[in-house]
Parts: sequence; C-alpha cells; structure tokens
Amino acid sequence: MDIAAQVEAKARAAKEASRALALAPTRTKNEALSQMARGLEEKAATILEANRGDLDRARAKGFTRAFVDRLTLTDDRIEEMAAGLRQVAALADPVGDVVETWRRPSGLEISRVRVPLGVIGFIYESRPNVTADAAGLCLKSGNAVVLRGGSEALESNSLIAQLLAKSAEKAGLPADVIQHVDTPDRAAVLALLTLDRYVDLIIPRGGEEFVRLVNERSTVPVLKHDKGLCHVFVDESADLEMAVAIAVNAKAHRVSVCNAMETLLVHAAVAPRFLPVAAARLAEAGVELRGDERTRALVPGARAAQEADWDTEYLDYILAVKVVDDLDEAVTHIRRHGSGLAEAIVTADLRSARRFTREVDAAAVLVNASTRLVDGAQFGMGAEMGISTSRLHARGPVGVRELTTTKFVVLGDGQIRE
Repeated sequence: MDIAAQVEAKARAAKEASRALALAPTRTKNEALSQMARGLEEKAATILEANRGDLDRARAKGFTRAFVDRLTLTDDRIEEMAAGLRQVAALADPVGDVVETWRRPSGLEISRVRVPLGVIGFIYESRPNVTADAAGLCLKSGNAVVLRGGSEALESNSLIAQLLAKSAEKAGLPADVIQHVDTPDRAAVLALLTLDRYVDLIIPRGGEEFVRLVNERSTVPVLKHDKGLCHVFVDESADLEMAVAIAVNAKAHRVSVCNAMETLLVHAAVAPRFLPVAAARLAEAGVELRGDERTRALVPGARAAQEADWDTEYLDYILAVKVVDDLDEAVTHIRRHGSGLAEAIVTADLRSARRFTREVDAAAVLVNASTRLVDGAQFGMGAEMGISTSRLHARGPVGVRELTTTKFVVLGDGQIRE
C-alpha cells in the first residue's frame, strides 16, 4: 500500500470511529481520558526509551539546543502530560451545550447546540508532549484525530499514540478515534491535506513557510497556528522591577515556544534605567541581545540589529531590542512586524493600557503580564491544540470549545412555510 493509500485508510477509519465518539456520554470520554493518563504514567520508562532514540538522531544531525529541548521528554514532562489529560477530563463537556434558544411567533422553538467538528487532521512540530494534548482535547470534544507530528519525534509519537488509542479502547471507545501517521515521508502530509471526504479541519503548527504550504495545498478548511513573533513594550510609567521580571520570563522561561518574546520595545524615557538592568538579567539567562543604535549606546555588549531581526521568530536565546519614542511608535512597530499571536505592555498608566489593548491587533493582548501566559492550560482551558492566528471560527488558544461547531435544532408542531 502506498503512502497516500495508507493515510486515506487512517482517515477513513477515523471518520467511521468519529460517529460513535460523537454520541459517547461524557462519563465514557472522561474515563477514557483517565485511562490515557494512567497509560502514560505506567509506560513512562518505555516512552523515555523511545524518546532517547529520537534525541540521539536529532543530536547526530546537529539540531539546535532549543530544538532538542522541544523534542525532549522527561519524567516530569510525562507527568505533566498525564496531568493535562486529567485536567481536560475535569472540563465541562461542550458537546450538547445549548448556546441559545428562542421562540418564533409561529411557535417554532429554535436552539443552537454544540456538536463535534468530526475528524481533525493535526500536523505539528517535533514536540511529543503535544501528541497527548491533541488526542485528549479532540476526544473530549467528540472528535476523532489524525496525528502527524514532526519526523524527528516519530518514535516517541508512534508509541504515545498507540498507548492513547489502547487506553481509549479500554474505556469502551473505538481505538480508531486516535490515528497516527507513522511515516516521515512528507508525501503523507500532502495526502492528508486532500482528504476532505473524511477530514473536517486541518490544524497546522510549525514554521511560517510550512503553514503557508498547508494553506495553499489543503482542500480541507485550515485553522492556522502561525509563527509567534511576540513583543513586550515597556512604557514610560512602568514599574521597572516588574518590567524586568516580565521581560526575562517572556524570553528565557522557554525560548523554543511560540509565545516567547522575540522583540523587546522600551520607551526612551526609561531606557537608561531599565535596559542595563534587564540586559544583565537576560545575559545571566544566556540570552544574546541584538539592538538598535540607542539600545547599543546603553548596552555596549549588544550586537547590532539588522532589519531582518525585527521579523525573525528566533525560538532561541536571541532577543531583538529597540528603543522607541512613545506608545505610538511601539504600536506602529508591532503592526508592521507582529504575527498577531500575543503582544504585551508593561505600564502603570490606565490610559496607555486601554489604548494598547484597543489598538494592537492580536489573538491575545496582555497588560502587566508575560506573553508566556498565553496558553490553554494557563487560561484554564486544560490544554490547547495551538494558538490560532486565524480570524474565522477560533482565535487564540484552541481548547475543547473551539473544537466544536453548532447546529440548529428546530422544534415545531406542524408549522409549514406560507
């Protein structure tokens, strides 16, 4: 069987299984999620062994430290994966939720009711922990899922997906609700993008070029998780101690993720007091600074920023820094270079905060908080499939509610159209 046929068979099986899952009661789905969490914990040693194989191959190919960090599983990360599944189980089930109801003069009672989308095709980077998040969210929202992670995580993802599918089956659900495309060949991705007979939504996560490719080739609707070129703007009224803490966290807490800060904007009025302190703290965290001329005058150790730096998602220990004259210049810079994922301001001025939240266009806009908080778990959503930068259907962290649509349920007693 060729690759396209293999992928089609998996998508067809997922479609058939999705019908049973859509009708499954909440208690069955929650039991499946609990079984999935236990399965990960019980097989942690086996998962770590598979992950070591992926890590050895990645290091041999010379991947960056940040890439290897994304790929790495540990006992703690597996426990976090299990905890995430239990958190999803604790969430309210969106399926069957009545969004609104109204009655027409004719006596018709009309309701909008939440239902699953059907089958989700999820194409994502080499982060094995995301496999569990995606499978759990799709299951809770009544959707089957076809998973295709980065080829560098193939051994880890294959094992995790198998464990999750078997755990779901133990709870009485079809194992086919969780499918994994276990070939590194990119032809599998291209095949998945054309299976609109079976797949209802594609969610791609990855680099800008990859997401663009998916958008161009897919005959299935796409919900984009685009690049995260996030900014933090330190306003002239900012509490500078708070601003330093937020800047260091937004950049250095975990550099290889989409909600990490890539550009720091600093009001000229506070730059002389803020930048030397912030630069020292960032240097302690191993961050290289690339600054404009005014930044380098205050931080001589910074490298000269090039025009391309303002448009680069580093996903590494590198930060672009620019001194701006005012809020207007900060907003203009963000409009020109931001990706629309997450933007933050540190300020004590309520008017500046309100202007920033009103004028900056992004899936999430933060005031006096780190961009690293833009995350499904941090928002109380249990986990996320990604952070959508699309405007249609869902924007921001994609949790169980965002993986549903609605249908109209109309109750009558013989009404006809005159």
